[in-house]
Amino acid sequence: CPVFPAPKSRSVAMPPPADIVKVAIEWPGAFPKLMEIDQKKPLSSIIKEVCDGWSLANHDQYALQHADSSNFYITEKNRNEIKNGAILRLTTSPAQNAQQLHERIQSSSMDAKLEALKDLANYSRDVTFAQEFINLDGISLLTQMVESGTERYQKLQKIMKPCFGDMLSFTLTAFVELMDHGIVSWDTFSVAFIKKIASYVNKFASDISILQRSLAILESMVLNSHDLYQKVAQEITIGQLIPHLQGTDQEIQTYTIAVINALFLKAPDDKRQEMANILAQKQLRLIILTHVIRAQRDINNEMAHQLYVLQVLTFNLLEDRMMTKMDPQDQAQRDIIFELRRIAFDAESEPNNSSGNIEKRKSMYTRDYKKLGFINHVNPAMDFTQTPPGMLALDNMLYFAKHHQDAYIRIVLENSSREDKHECPFGRSSIELTKMLCEILKVGELPSETCNDFHPMFFTHDRSFEEFFCICIQLLNKTWKEMRATSEDFNK
Repeated sequence: CPVFPAPKSRSVAMPPPADIVKVAIEWPGAFPKLMEIDQKKPLSSIIKEVCDGWSLANHDQYALQHADSSNFYITEKNRNEIKNGAILRLTTSPAQNAQQLHERIQSSSMDAKLEALKDLANYSRDVTFAQEFINLDGISLLTQMVESGTERYQKLQKIMKPCFGDMLSFTLTAFVELMDHGIVSWDTFSVAFIKKIASYVNKFASDISILQRSLAILESMVLNSHDLYQKVAQEITIGQLIPHLQGTDQEIQTYTIAVINALFLKAPDDKRQEMANILAQKQLRLIILTHVIRAQRDINNEMAHQLYVLQVLTFNLLEDRMMTKMDPQDQAQRDIIFELRRIAFDAESEPNNSSGNIEKRKSMYTRDYKKLGFINHVNPAMDFTQTPPGMLALDNMLYFAKHHQDAYIRIVLENSSREDKHECPFGRSSIELTKMLCEILKVGELPSETCNDFHPMFFTHDRSFEEFFCICIQLLNKTWKEMRATSEDFNK
């Protein structure tokens, strides 16, 4: 048997255990400590090990946090997010830190108070700290400071206005960050606090940070509490918000539209149309078009989202008409159909008080309703009993006939002079087209939280949906002619 030499041994580098993470840990005044963290060990024993290395007693008063701009605490819940090579910091525990800041923000020294509020605004982004600070009734402390702040610092405001502005800004920032964690209910706030926040929208219009935080708080109040919606709606008017859209700061414009959207969204059904009328009277659409959409700068995603929401809420005002069936017995509704006929065939129609034969007139009306492209020539009201599009289709037809009269008459007469199978029936087309537009523009659906697909053209006209219909019905008729379509192509 031949003898083979034994294979040479090769050292193979083993991958480090998956549960071991190599990190550097900082402590003020000391060199960073390089160590391996065993993710299977309790976090408390790792903190004790770090404290022992620097001879620090009371290890339960310390915690680890990320040494980056977030400063977030490391907890048992998020420790798996620590990456190899991460830089951590040993610091006071969230409970200790919350207690110290709770005391510091009540300091009689303005400088100390300002520094404490600045730290609080930074730390409040961390849910671990936020929970500890809220447990100390920290939210109540902040709201009391806001409610009494302006009066208490009247003299300070005159002497050290920038200091007062910074203090208020940091207080509101901390409040917004703490509330964003969803730990505390919005229903707990007083009318005095709401009035104060609403007043800042006017009083501190030139202070971007205070204005932005105040608008953010108002939006959250409206969206998160029915009671607060009613209180905010009493305190803030569209007229007070509009000047903030006419500035150049896109962030302020975004927050302003967000507040308008929130008020619009939460308004009861009977108030929503009323609010839309106020928006129209205040020329909001024109202001948005001029100062936001046509401003010489790109529209960021958040602004695009708010414009999309406003667009959806505006279209949703049509839902009621879209879901209303025509009542064939309602004379006012039937008069709209008479009006469509009158505008189209005015030259050849007889006066209403004509003493002509009733049967003859009925026969003439039936002929005209056929020319208008209704399915039911005898009683066209029956064409509008399907929802959607319900009465919205008839509204669109009347708008087209009144505001684009020449185009309306041309379409009706063109089709009534074609042979039957080649006519593009105006009535039937209008009903089907309105239904399609409702589907495409999602009329009646709540706005998506992530969509930012707004269409600038819908901000160029007060009756944008109707105008869109007028363009589409003419385009449909033109396409029908170019295709030499027949009645068999209608569904296509």
